[in-house]
Amino acid sequence: MTGVVVEFSHVGVRIQNNKALSDVSFRIQEGERWAIVGPNGSGKTTLLRIVNGYLRPSRGEVSVLGGKFGQTSLSEIRKRSGFVSSYLDNLVESNDNVLDIVVSGKYGATRLWEIPPYGDVQRAKLLLRQLNCSKFENRALRDLSEGERQKVLIARALMPDPGLLTFDEPCAPLDLSARESFLKGVGSIAKDKNRPSLAMIYVTHRIDEIPRCFTHALLIRKGKSLVSGKIKGVITSENLSKCFDINVQVKRWMDRLYPVVGN
Repeated sequence: MTGVVVEFSHVGVRIQNNKALSDVSFRIQEGERWAIVGPNGSGKTTLLRIVNGYLRPSRGEVSVLGGKFGQTSLSEIRKRSGFVSSYLDNLVESNDNVLDIVVSGKYGATRLWEIPPYGDVQRAKLLLRQLNCSKFENRALRDLSEGERQKVLIARALMPDPGLLTFDEPCAPLDLSARESFLKGVGSIAKDKNRPSLAMIYVTHRIDEIPRCFTHALLIRKGKSLVSGKIKGVITSENLSKCFDINVQVKRWMDRLYPVVGN
């Protein structure tokens, strides 16, 4: 059996006396790629903030990359996982140049405060090249399109060579062309033979955004997990209809999932 990357056991979270999550349990192994799907306000982002060490659960047990919450520094967890999110995008200084922003990911910081080692700069350049972003490295982040910014944040997330890479609704601000380009980039990372143990989590409310290469899914509604497991058994018409409280038929075309909403 491969190693466990993320494990939630009966996790609950209260935010301002409201239950954001209630009794959520699942386990992610090395190399697995999970889609977490649910309506807006269902607790998806809260779950991801816990995974990335930005929020502690109110009850239950959580371990990420071998570190058990309560026994491991959350800042250390953040240094070993990659996080792509509009939440993080807002923390990054948009006047900084792209290369510095990517390098800062090595230290779990949002900007550089001193001159980085030569090796870190070269790794950042390599990651930008792999994502077809080399031409942006000396430009300010503010001068890039939304799609270009998202690719830069992927490069930043990969800087520490993480065991876990997570995405929080990354396609929300993107148009159709930028979305497909972004998903292609995610797919190339998932297929990279140099990262066979990398686990990935992709949070979305749109099943047509789930990259072809993803293996597992968790459906979440009103802070509770409905079903989890292999993606073909989880994202079905019956399960998705229950999750979104609407009649949905799940279709598949060219290994991508699409919803057809009925009356």
